[in-house]
Amino acid sequence: MRRSLEFTDTELVVKLGWIRLLALKKDVTIPYHMIKSATVDYFKPPAGTVRVPGTSFSPLNIYEGTFKYQDFLYFLSYEHQVPLLIIELVGHTYRFVILEVKNPDELAGQIRSCIRYTYL
Repeated sequence: MRRSLEFTDTELVVKLGWIRLLALKKDVTIPYHMIKSATVDYFKPPAGTVRVPGTSFSPLNIYEGTFKYQDFLYFLSYEHQVPLLIIELVGHTYRFVILEVKNPDELAGQIRSCIRYTYL
């Protein structure tokens, strides 16, 4: 995988590696208090989704970068139709951060643990 997650005391940092060239973004930083949920599911951008800065090859299912749907910004970084890590945010630039990562179920659990720890 070209993406990795870094867990700090106060935030989650999505590191994109060389994919940042396609995504036109180096990292995505998410404070834990802005994470509403972390789930694993399949995702396909809804019709009418507009690429803001980023790269997409819809026929090949490749999405890297920022996309807008209705009034919300999404950060998408995946290239296969596999279960994806879906992080829903509140009060952040992005409404959703959706990533293809190894072990998405394990990472979603780690994120949920960090959220619970933040609110204790």
